[in-house]
Amino acid sequence: MSNTVRQDIIRMLVKAGSGHSAGPLGMADVFTALYFNILNQDSKKPLSDKRDRLILSNGHICPVRYAAMARAGYFPVKELLTLRKYRSKLQGHPSRRNFPPLEAATGSLGQGVCLAVGMALAAKLDKKKHFIYCVTSDGEHDEGSTWEAINAASKYKLDNLIFILDRNHIQICGPTKKVWPLESIKAKYQAFNWNVLTINGNDFKQILTSAKTAKKSKKPIVIIANVIPGKGVSFMENKYQWHGKTPDEKQAKLALAELEKARKRI
Repeated sequence: MSNTVRQDIIRMLVKAGSGHSAGPLGMADVFTALYFNILNQDSKKPLSDKRDRLILSNGHICPVRYAAMARAGYFPVKELLTLRKYRSKLQGHPSRRNFPPLEAATGSLGQGVCLAVGMALAAKLDKKKHFIYCVTSDGEHDEGSTWEAINAASKYKLDNLIFILDRNHIQICGPTKKVWPLESIKAKYQAFNWNVLTINGNDFKQILTSAKTAKKSKKPIVIIANVIPGKGVSFMENKYQWHGKTPDEKQAKLALAELEKARKRI
């Protein structure tokens, strides 16, 4: 399924002619796991009060969320090709106005983590049992507001809050270690009194095991998911230049052929 999601991403991006490639491809395994195994959600009742909430703070990687949601039955797969089109529910960054199951309009980096903390606190105050998941990028940990939210989550003991850190080591203008060094990001979270798990975010066993562990945490927890940006497309992998770039038709054909070849090996 994650291979299918990756192929969907390529088709969406080449049709749209704009968007982000590396991030969505890197997180395809995580989002497939979320929508097909981890989240307590029902695509037929997407706004149930009992549902787990998922905030995509790094909203620019939304093509991967759209593809996973379509494959999980939230809307017809054919609508994926409306990405970034006028009046489409699938805007270039998540728009709750266009599509309420997205939970929040995000993309202003550092904002989504703050929303997630607020939603987790509200759920605790209302004695709700659902979890708040927040996918957040390593690049947005350059933002001071991100760390304020992390500190607030510790203060309010939000054990219903699970961050998944998209640790792909790139951002739009270069590797994170050169743009704004983050290590040791594990130690930083621990200093804010969070539990921390570090995994290979392209390994399903590790993704699912960490999610199960996270639900038992007695304090806020972050799963640092080390992923390969551009995963599955060899000429995109680990290249920051593909952060905000889309393939042209020739490149898309090459990418889809490579992914299809990988599918046959599965």
